[in-house]
Amino acid sequence: MDQKILRNYEIAKEQYAEHGIDVDQALEQLAKIKISMHCWQGDDVKGFLFKDQDLTGGISVTGNYPGAARTPEELRADLEKAFSLIPGKHKVNLHAIYADTDERVDLDKLEPKHFQKWVDWAKANGLGLDFNPTCFSHEKSGDGLTLSHPDAEIRRFWIDHVKASRRISASFGEQLGQTSVMNVWVPDGYKDIPADRLGPRKRLKESLDEAFAEELNKAHHLDAVESKLFGIGAEAYTVGSHEFYMGYGLQNNKLICLDAGHFHPTEVISNKLSAISLFAEGILLHVSRPVRWDSDHVVILDDELLDIGKELVRGNLLDKTHIGLDFFDASINRVAAWVIGTRNTIKALLRGMLDPVDALVKAELAGDYTTRLALTEEFKSYPFGAVWDYYCAKSGVPVREDWLAEVKAYEQEVLLKR
Repeated sequence: MDQKILRNYEIAKEQYAEHGIDVDQALEQLAKIKISMHCWQGDDVKGFLFKDQDLTGGISVTGNYPGAARTPEELRADLEKAFSLIPGKHKVNLHAIYADTDERVDLDKLEPKHFQKWVDWAKANGLGLDFNPTCFSHEKSGDGLTLSHPDAEIRRFWIDHVKASRRISASFGEQLGQTSVMNVWVPDGYKDIPADRLGPRKRLKESLDEAFAEELNKAHHLDAVESKLFGIGAEAYTVGSHEFYMGYGLQNNKLICLDAGHFHPTEVISNKLSAISLFAEGILLHVSRPVRWDSDHVVILDDELLDIGKELVRGNLLDKTHIGLDFFDASINRVAAWVIGTRNTIKALLRGMLDPVDALVKAELAGDYTTRLALTEEFKSYPFGAVWDYYCAKSGVPVREDWLAEVKAYEQEVLLKR
């Protein structure tokens, strides 16, 4: 290891130790946390089952940067490159449309065998897998309704898809020895004000009840449900609102998914974590970055990401929280987007671990808000960067921006030749 990195780390350790913070212990804890990196950043949410199908569901990808993955093999190669530049061992989050099969199969007929190549690859690389049913970009989602559709046959198709997806997810967990989290999100909603808000929500609840009816081993598989405020084409009404899914998740012991972009522009999910943790089976995070709306920008180390990291650490919520990423930007190098977003998410967790939490709480309970504010502000300039550099070097990944040269080389050697 570079002696300058080691020397700076030792100095930083001493400074943090003065406040009772064990940096080595923090890094041990950090190394155990698995971030679920989303596969769909690598190919602009196209997938491999229906390549000619336009992206729907109120979501959009902008940009045409060269080098998007065109096959499962290319996507896995890009993921491997990204993981080689990120400290720790993590997971890959798959959508159903990323099945790796030569068989022509529809969403309701998918089976674990259609993802076996993904499982074999994950096992070879020491990775876990998570899963998502794909309730969009399909002819049966063309009018913006799926599990809440008034047509019983269309609802049946999507119910059967979720059932199939749960079995696939459970097979991931069983084969890899790491619990697979399967997140259900549907785009259902209306562009203009509906005459009936209750009916679609009743149908969605009934569909979910049936889709989740099969008991699965929780060591292998966990269900999560995800709300959204609105989407393109569903501006006036979303069936699966936050209130709907929070109620459903609490009543049915499902993980509640909080996506950073799925709320009002001034609303943050960091403030929701402690409240939901008191009642929910567990929490799934979709770490994203909204700009004006749910625009899924690449995650940066902004105030909200830092606050999410702090809340997870201060509330001892890491054991019951599953952290995943959800952004897709086609205007920049897609591998770089993964690296930037994942490294920043890990940085936010580390920053939370290096805060003087005990001292802050002690001051707060004593009513000494002056000390609370002073310590909070002073710690913003403590040598967090030296600890991060050491963690990267110890993990065998590039320190600071050195990873960018590897991505640029990969772009020249691989991406631009596609």
